[in-house]
Amino acid sequence: MKFRHEMKHLINPFDMICLRGRLKAVMSLDANAKEGRYEIRSLYFDDYEDTALREKIDGVNRREKFRIRYYNSRPDPIYLEKKSKINGLCNKQKCPITPKEAEALLKGDYALLAGSQRPLLNELCEKMQIKQLRPKTIVDYTREPFVYSPGNVRVTLDYNIRTSVNCLDFLDGDCLSIPAAENVIILEVKWDEYLPAVIRDIVQTPSSRTAAFSKYELCRRYG
Repeated sequence: MKFRHEMKHLINPFDMICLRGRLKAVMSLDANAKEGRYEIRSLYFDDYEDTALREKIDGVNRREKFRIRYYNSRPDPIYLEKKSKINGLCNKQKCPITPKEAEALLKGDYALLAGSQRPLLNELCEKMQIKQLRPKTIVDYTREPFVYSPGNVRVTLDYNIRTSVNCLDFLDGDCLSIPAAENVIILEVKWDEYLPAVIRDIVQTPSSRTAAFSKYELCRRYG
């Protein structure tokens, strides 16, 4: 299991405009981005004690959370993801699932998912039974992704963060979402063993502040 470094900053709209130009001059756009961006919809799972949420707020050193997500309003493919954090380093495991399997997860229909050859899906099903993990909230946002080969660096600008209101129908494109906060823009920087100086210099902005920010935590304010 490979862990990566991760750094997050909260920035303002002016900083984003400046950063966008600097990043384009040095980094490449992610090949999956159309016109420089894509839309993400995620559904997060948590238990009846909201353990993932509480551990994030409390800054627990070793924690994990599960989510399913798709891109650009097209739930094909859908990915199941598990994000783990240990000693400030992050790891993400993922596997594809079908819309039918996603629907089964929403309904807690373990029989349909029994015997999967995907360990990550089996792990989630087990924890849905043992720890009572359940769907909690939908998180929608826009992402502009940039990549840089040396150091395997990935820089993203996330904004237009929205959340569902009394709706957990992850596959329903008409599920109502509202802004989770005004003018929240997140700069994320991820890298392997080292962060090249040119990237470290580019992502510095006068008004940015480092934050252990979570879109899941932000959106859970609404339910």
